[in-house]
Amino acid sequence: MFYRFLTFFFRLVVYRGYYKKYNISKKFKFNGYLIRIYGQGEIVCLGEGYISFFSYLNVVKGSKLVIGDKVSIAHNVKIYTSSFDPEMLVCHGVKENVIADICIGDNVLIGSNSFICPGVTIGDNVVIGANSVVSKDIPSNTVAAGVPAKVIKDYSCV
Repeated sequence: MFYRFLTFFFRLVVYRGYYKKYNISKKFKFNGYLIRIYGQGEIVCLGEGYISFFSYLNVVKGSKLVIGDKVSIAHNVKIYTSSFDPEMLVCHGVKENVIADICIGDNVLIGSNSFICPGVTIGDNVVIGANSVVSKDIPSNTVAAGVPAKVIKDYSCV
């Protein structure tokens, strides 16, 4: 009973604010509660799709997140347009912030517990396996998984 109330509250109050603040299509659904979108950047959601429980979208000022049509984002997925540069941190001890746009194509499925790093472009018709860290671009018509995510199946010749 409590979870129904929590879901209702988030849909009524929080998610309505997301539709107003960011350019999110009314066909895009928030499935569940505790889905957080924050930052002063720009989100463009072009069509229908959904995002599930406990997922986070962080779009910092000066960056953009583009989500295509029919994109399915499973639970506990993190998509950030900002992160520290690990090479600068390890080699020089300097925390240098990397800010870059993220583009997710049409008909994409992102598995649960995945992390999408700044500057990544995911092509059309892509499946990202669960527990993956996507740190480089993923071409269209592929299945990618792992840490870091690598293409494990290519459907471009079918």
